[in-house]
Amino acid sequence: MLEKKIRLEYAHRILFTRDVFAPANTTIRDLLLMDHPNKVPRVLIFADEQVMAANPDLSATIHTYARTHAEVLDLAGEVVILPGGEPCKNDFSLVQRCWQAIHDGMLDRHSYVFVIGGGAALDLVCFAASTAHRGIRHVRFPTTTLSQGDGGVGVKNGVNFFGKKNWVGSFAVPFAVVNDFAFLESLPERGRRNGVIEAIKVALIRDKAFFEEMEAMADALAQLNQSALERVVQRSAELHVEHIATGGDPFELGSARPLDFGHWAAHKLEQITHFQVTHGEAVAIGMAVDLIYSVKKGILDSGTAERVLALIERIGFDTYHPGLLAAGKSGEPVILEGLEEFREHLGGELTVTLVPKIGEKLEVHEMERPLILLALDELAERCKPTLV
Repeated sequence: MLEKKIRLEYAHRILFTRDVFAPANTTIRDLLLMDHPNKVPRVLIFADEQVMAANPDLSATIHTYARTHAEVLDLAGEVVILPGGEPCKNDFSLVQRCWQAIHDGMLDRHSYVFVIGGGAALDLVCFAASTAHRGIRHVRFPTTTLSQGDGGVGVKNGVNFFGKKNWVGSFAVPFAVVNDFAFLESLPERGRRNGVIEAIKVALIRDKAFFEEMEAMADALAQLNQSALERVVQRSAELHVEHIATGGDPFELGSARPLDFGHWAAHKLEQITHFQVTHGEAVAIGMAVDLIYSVKKGILDSGTAERVLALIERIGFDTYHPGLLAAGKSGEPVILEGLEEFREHLGGELTVTLVPKIGEKLEVHEMERPLILLALDELAERCKPTLV
């Protein structure tokens, strides 16, 4: 047998700025000069239609930027506008549309795909970019608190298939992620709030001091104060990237997924509700399930669980949805199917991250169904006064 080790090193760049397409902002210019100091690369830009609608001058601003900095980038035509939100990941024809635009734009492996949008649009376009020509450099411009603090700063891309979340996808380190905080100001209320839950999640498994900081600013976060959101999004992004870069498994060859705390139930709840529950809202509920389960299993003390649930609810998230108790074909709650789907997605061995203490994580390889059912019942009882 012939065996050789192939070692690759990636630079995972996360930049924070405001009004990135303003001609005086050199963030993009500096990035392109870093990679191609003696060549003018072609750049094709995709954008989420919801972002374009909320920022009606964006297309003109992009063209002005391209003209101002024509010596460092060659804009490959008009901005390609695509539908955003989770439904875009259910339509594989949109992947083909991205490939067609990349082909028509005559991009090569020294070109760039820029994508501006929420997490679903980033997943879609970056999957297309990572598979066209076996991989075209892509730069992500996340526009939501959720994507700027979590999904958009990662290395995973994908679309839904067979009715399963992210069944088709790739791992591809973006050339850069540019977090433009100005985009957050045009978000609707749900979009502004969603990313805070992923910040709480990553704090629970990695950074107790950050969790305590969010407790101290809970009122500002509940009011969606811009400076508070920016602080939380930036620290969340830093912690997520730190885990990806230093956790030893950036492409998830193993079975542990610490950043998916609360996600086995969240992913299934999104499916059950046909994505009427947003990802952030589903993660809040999924975390609540795992917190109460952990108390019943003796992993976490009830006082700490209550402390975390109180912060989640104080910021404006629900910790229960009736879909948790919706019956499946077996008669058991269909949410339990999320465990098997999570195991399958991991590669065969179920590994669920739980929190024994704030700032620490514990990997377990089984979940006791009777205790999960008790946790669901307790959450339903806890939230009964608020249910309509």
